[in-house]
Amino acid sequence: MARTDEEAVAAADDALYVLTAVLLTPAQFPSVLGDDYPEACAALGLAPLADGYGLVLGQDGDGARWTVVIDDVSLVAVAIASWDCGMEYELSPDERAVVAALPGWPLAVAVAAPGIPAPHDPAPDVVDRPALSPPDTSTWGPAQRRLGADEIALQWAAWRGQIDDEKFSVPRGQDAPGGQPTPDGQEKPEAQDNPDRHEQDEESSPEDRQGVPQSGHRGVRRVLAEARAYVDSPPPLGRVRSSFAPGDARTLRADGPGWSIVARTDDIAFVLLDDEPGEVLPVGRGPELPGLLDALDKMAVRPM
Repeated sequence: MARTDEEAVAAADDALYVLTAVLLTPAQFPSVLGDDYPEACAALGLAPLADGYGLVLGQDGDGARWTVVIDDVSLVAVAIASWDCGMEYELSPDERAVVAALPGWPLAVAVAAPGIPAPHDPAPDVVDRPALSPPDTSTWGPAQRRLGADEIALQWAAWRGQIDDEKFSVPRGQDAPGGQPTPDGQEKPEAQDNPDRHEQDEESSPEDRQGVPQSGHRGVRRVLAEARAYVDSPPPLGRVRSSFAPGDARTLRADGPGWSIVARTDDIAFVLLDDEPGEVLPVGRGPELPGLLDALDKMAVRPM
């Protein structure tokens, strides 16, 4: 007979060997789980509480994988900060803070607890719900796209160093306001000499070219227009996030249906699209991008 949720919580909490922990809050959540905070919560069957959760990933005494959800976000934040500094920290949530114990792990974990069986999902007769498993990132799609954006945000200097600002250029046949750079010259130089590409660019209506940074890439134009629409009609919580960056800048992250943007408020932006497998499309700063990034930053959620 499957255990009740309360029994599963008690069983996982009694003998949980903690391996890692992550935050699930509007400003900081595993983006592989969704484009926004409510979507990430839904992947775990959780209500999107305003204060968020802490996710503690570990194994029980039999080696089974468990994700213990707690509402003590500060405790998990302190543990993560300590581990990041190379300090030991014993994460032992109070049972009163435990919201749920979910079988399985929603994220890939590369370590295992010593001295117990290898990680495996709890037996079906122990739980009354399917075990969590990480999203499939073996092929290009939303999860892989969001992971790619995460990597750019973490390694901004390395990615930015590959971009030669002089390589940005306006495709022939299209006048971008103020000589606005476009991504085509960097990622796909051959696109500038592709008549079909130019014809597609010219098919866009004048409305598509108003109020957003211009680009010779039709998909990027759509993304920038949708990002601009967020300013007037706020999207679900967490779709636009702002975090620390050197100097007075902020690292800006925005996601939407089929796309992700990573930008520095004092620099350029990178766009990733579900429709462009593996491509990273830089968008030059020009006269329009700074205003868009500033507007998005003002509405973005920020870590506490």
